[in-house]
Amino acid sequence: MITVKNLNKWANAHTYLTLDFVRIALGVFLFFKGVNFITNIQYLVDLISPIDQIGGGMFLIHYIAPAHMVGGIMIAFGLLTRWAIIAQLPILMGAILVNFMGEMHSQNLLLAIVILLFCIFFLFYGSGKHSADYYFKMNK
Repeated sequence: MITVKNLNKWANAHTYLTLDFVRIALGVFLFFKGVNFITNIQYLVDLISPIDQIGGGMFLIHYIAPAHMVGGIMIAFGLLTRWAIIAQLPILMGAILVNFMGEMHSQNLLLAIVILLFCIFFLFYGSGKHSADYYFKMNK
């Protein structure tokens, strides 16, 4: 708990509007990716088919799209950002894994790696000063 408080203090002292826009863009991207998966469910089924042999394919289908949509909204608004990103990490690691187990799509692999790196950054950085978390913390 002390580490999270120290990270929040550091992030609030070193906040930049550009980082807030990057966090918002990350959240909007994840939200629209979730909407894309919901509207084109066969695409999602085809994507996870290489790891469907492990089991849990139906669980993955019902976890990925809602986690992207709800997590994207939470990340964009800066509400419980770290928790929302923790929910995204297994999906993004699975997206990278799918490229190595199935057919390699270099664009999808690069996109998954970049989004994973942004998520890891915001996992440590937090939501920043221009977020719902900061607003609620200041108006206790």
